[in-house]
Amino acid sequence: MAQLEHIEAIEKRLWGAADTLRANSNYASNEYFLPVMGLIFLRHAYSRFLGVKDKIEATLPKRGGKTRALTKEDFSQKSAIFLRPEAQFGHLVALPDSADRAKAIIGAMESIEADYENLRGVLPKSDYQELDNEVLG
Repeated sequence: MAQLEHIEAIEKRLWGAADTLRANSNYASNEYFLPVMGLIFLRHAYSRFLGVKDKIEATLPKRGGKTRALTKEDFSQKSAIFLRPEAQFGHLVALPDSADRAKAIIGAMESIEADYENLRGVLPKSDYQELDNEVLG
């Protein structure tokens, strides 16, 4: 029963976010699908990234007391996406109100596309320019 309440709370937050987008953007409900799905993609990628990062770091080889840097290949082997710091959801959430959130989100998407050729041109980017900085926050 507690799990059902948790799901209902998540659903309530999602509907609240949809209402905020509907009220504070020029998008119709069918138009903000891509920006929302892009943010969900970033959040999911970040969860997978964090879920395997510690395990990967524990197995990295060391040479001369220095650990080899993480690579996208390390994450691909664990069915996760390597995220540069600017593409990590935690970084995006921590942006101050004065920051251009749309620019940061677009930069995160471009960073991922630069590392993963199969995602080039697929991730939403231009949609974020239409949303207010406060709404993106």
